[in-house]
Amino acid sequence: MQKMFGFPRSLRLLTAADFRTVFNDVQVKAPSSECLLLARPNKFQKPRIGFILSKKNVKRAVHRNRVKRFTREYLRLNQSELPGLDIVFMGRKGIDQLDDEHLQMLISKQFKKLSKRAQKLN
Repeated sequence: MQKMFGFPRSLRLLTAADFRTVFNDVQVKAPSSECLLLARPNKFQKPRIGFILSKKNVKRAVHRNRVKRFTREYLRLNQSELPGLDIVFMGRKGIDQLDDEHLQMLISKQFKKLSKRAQKLN
């Protein structure tokens, strides 16, 4: 079986309604001091992600974009191992202070924690 490593629009939460469904029915959380992942199962059998990185918590657009880029890259490479969840990634103060290595480790750890907790639902 060939693994697909693309990141099409179908793997993104795009509309306010998509975000609202996650917020109204959060079934899995993965908190840390730098970020919070909220999730609920979806019907697509693929993980979909949306981002909330406010200017209040992450001042510079360069840093907000960096966090999103690293997270999308992790999801793109590991989508086959992740359960079908709609995920909202919320950045907290201090996430922009992490260097690349620590940011990658944080993202990996949070998604593994989310996957483990999602498996307990089934």
